Amino acid sequence: MLTKLVANADEAIRDISDGAVIMLGGFGLCGIPENCIAALVRKGVKDLTCISNNAGVDDFGIGIMLKTRQVKKMISSYVGENAEFERQLLSGELEVELIPQGTLATRCLATGYGMPAIFTPAGVGTEVAEGKEIREFNGKPYLLEHAFDSDFSIVKAWKGDTHGNLIFRATSRNFNPLMAMAGKITIAEVEILVEAGELDPDQIHTPGIFVNRIFEGRNYEKRIEQVTTSLKA
Repeated sequence: MLTKLVANADEAIRDISDGAVIMLGGFGLCGIPENCIAALVRKGVKDLTCISNNAGVDDFGIGIMLKTRQVKKMISSYVGENAEFERQLLSGELEVELIPQGTLATRCLATGYGMPAIFTPAGVGTEVAEGKEIREFNGKPYLLEHAFDSDFSIVKAWKGDTHGNLIFRATSRNFNPLMAMAGKITIAEVEILVEAGELDPDQIHTPGIFVNRIFEGRNYEKRIEQVTTSLKA
């Protein structure tokens, strides 16, 4: 078997070029591929289309690539914590496709399953439905949404092995496993990398067949997007 192990993020993203369509895993700032995002900034690739649950914050996550003007189009379901995103959107510098979160997840799933499209009730009767086909099923309207066509998927897992099998933790499972299935080339960065055979098969969330490259990441910040506390009366 050809080795999937690469030395670091710079090697993992070596062939991502200008104009690429990239899925980036994570939910908010949880479980985002920090090392690969930093490598993309170092490489300076531009005109990227980024598919992600969120656009990061001004100085972290995809927000760093927005600040360096590397993103041409953002496809996401939540963008509320990024002032630079807002500025670029309102000034017309950034193309934006906002879609319901469930639709985003299901379009990722459809891509991974090899399905060309899905029908969903989400978005019917709103701006999301403009120019799209609507069909009725059992008397209820559904919107046709196409699967994504992504060149790369970049995900971050808690633990993985040298064959590319991945285990995610908690909230990071919301989008990472779906996106891991959906890229033509899937890159996985992990906190802990072990030899093949060391993971419990019953605990694996993404089989290695979906992963093309894997490396052990370093120096994760794991920022909290909104710090909240609860005070007892």
